[in-house]
Amino acid sequence: MKNIINEKPSLRLHGRTKYSAQFVLDVSITQKDMLDIGCGYGWFELYALKKGCKRITGVEVTEKDLFTAKKNIVSKRVNFQVGSAITLPFKNNSFDTVVSWEVLEHIPQKTELKMFKEVHRVLKVGGSFYMSTPHTSFLSNAFDPAWWLIGHRHYSGKNIFSFLKKSTFVIEEIVVKGKKWEITGVNNLYIAKWIFRRKPFFESIVQQKQDKEYQMPGYTTLFVHLKRI
Repeated sequence: MKNIINEKPSLRLHGRTKYSAQFVLDVSITQKDMLDIGCGYGWFELYALKKGCKRITGVEVTEKDLFTAKKNIVSKRVNFQVGSAITLPFKNNSFDTVVSWEVLEHIPQKTELKMFKEVHRVLKVGGSFYMSTPHTSFLSNAFDPAWWLIGHRHYSGKNIFSFLKKSTFVIEEIVVKGKKWEITGVNNLYIAKWIFRRKPFFESIVQQKQDKEYQMPGYTTLFVHLKRI
């Protein structure tokens, strides 16, 4: 993940990341051995440490993608490792909890079931898997430039059910959050970061709107909590 504006992991969470953190039950974090697939700059690692995890391993596909997280997060309870969501470099039954935020849509097309099976393999029996991914709806698709330009995938609850039919998980919760301010924030980020090489415009105002928006049902982001049986 290219860090073009020298960002650092932070616990100042808003909107989607704030809801993602709160979506994970404390019982799935405290004194648990955790895996974060697609850890990015490491914001969830900071959150899990604060919440008292036993240990957390963050995975990204290249060493370069891990540079920011490794540089800024130093703890005996954190490990960063190169790995793929569809071929996780861990033994069976290694983790109590797995999280994966906005990753499913980035793995190779038609390998989603492989990812679910890999998560199932590395989870302990009774362990939880929390994830988020773009939700498919008219508005979320229409206002996602990446959906138009590079086929950025969006999913429905029905899609997730189809994957789960072939993997042994129990659905604990599925919710959809985020509306117009999530769309605004994402496009603001694209423009500010990739065109102007700066932080998003009017960032604090947009974040306040997103925080309120994520307290109610929405249509942009699908959150799923699964349990291994």
